[in-house]
Amino acid sequence: MTNPESTAPGIRLRPEIAALPPYRQGRPAPAEGYKLSSNENPFDPLPGVAEAVAATAAQINRYPDATALALREKLAGRFGVTSDEVLIGDGSVALLAQFILAAAAAGDEVLYSWRSFEAYPGLVTVSGATSVQIPNRPDHGHDLDAMADAITDRTRVVIVCSPNNPTGVTVTAAEFEAFMARVPGDLLVLLDEAYIEFVRDAASVDGRTLIGRYPNLVVLRTFSKAYGLAGLRVGYAVGPVAILDAARATAIPLGVTAGGSAAGIASLEPAAERELLARVDVIVERRTRLRDGLIALGWPIPEALGNFVWLPTGAETVAVAERLFDAGVVVRAFPPEGIRVSIGEEASIEILLEILRELVPGSQEGHPK
Repeated sequence: MTNPESTAPGIRLRPEIAALPPYRQGRPAPAEGYKLSSNENPFDPLPGVAEAVAATAAQINRYPDATALALREKLAGRFGVTSDEVLIGDGSVALLAQFILAAAAAGDEVLYSWRSFEAYPGLVTVSGATSVQIPNRPDHGHDLDAMADAITDRTRVVIVCSPNNPTGVTVTAAEFEAFMARVPGDLLVLLDEAYIEFVRDAASVDGRTLIGRYPNLVVLRTFSKAYGLAGLRVGYAVGPVAILDAARATAIPLGVTAGGSAAGIASLEPAAERELLARVDVIVERRTRLRDGLIALGWPIPEALGNFVWLPTGAETVAVAERLFDAGVVVRAFPPEGIRVSIGEEASIEILLEILRELVPGSQEGHPK
């Protein structure tokens, strides 16, 4: 039988889009295994949050509030801003796309550290702009001096990811302030803080302390990680109204669901938030224990301030990821650089230490013995 795709006339697509690999989730875990590839919160949803989501089911024949006003008001009170200075999106990655589309087009540049969040290159390509990737420092953190040096008249957006996904290293408050002093006032800076709740280093930058200081800065956060709402896709941005309005104009209408808004509001209720952040403390303790254990084994693990650790496995990245998969642990491999391991269930920690004990790298380049 003839394949109809092989005989159909060619469809004229943008060549850069046709060549762009689609974003792919981590593969599912084997039976009785552990999925540590997507930085998900391993705890079940809180009953009160699940109930708030379920209550919206009676109105699924109606469109949700396109502006998520109730959630914006809740967040505005927390950040000391007006509701117009808060933008809700279906995950912080959707908001990143909106801001890039609002500021950058063909012939423009978007600047960010690399390796960083794997979605950045695709978002930039879709906008028509060009990525400028600045290599991470040897400690796997942002080289903000080199990033500032790379700004040109074509630069329209700079993204700073802290803690950096997938390496886990934060930008310090002092580093960020020095960087902003070098950034032109008309250049949009996006501070991506998807993992901020897991940070336990007082020197790290905190976007909440920067609100109102810089007219070109937008802070992005999410409910997907610490608050465990990855399946509902709720993120938010805080920044100047004019910039947020431009991003609103690029959004697909009605992207935030009623269930997502309800879950965000319920998660911010004092009792629920206390319990959720207590769970974050558990994840942080597991992260610290895993990192300390790996360092004791001889692994050169960088600072880890998200809900994951970074294994600099270099040329052996695929082999190490497959060995972990055979042991029932799914991780996220970024060949030829390294592996991101999310912090998951308690039982997974000992398995990781047991398997990775066999694969201790022989050098800082990550070549296992």
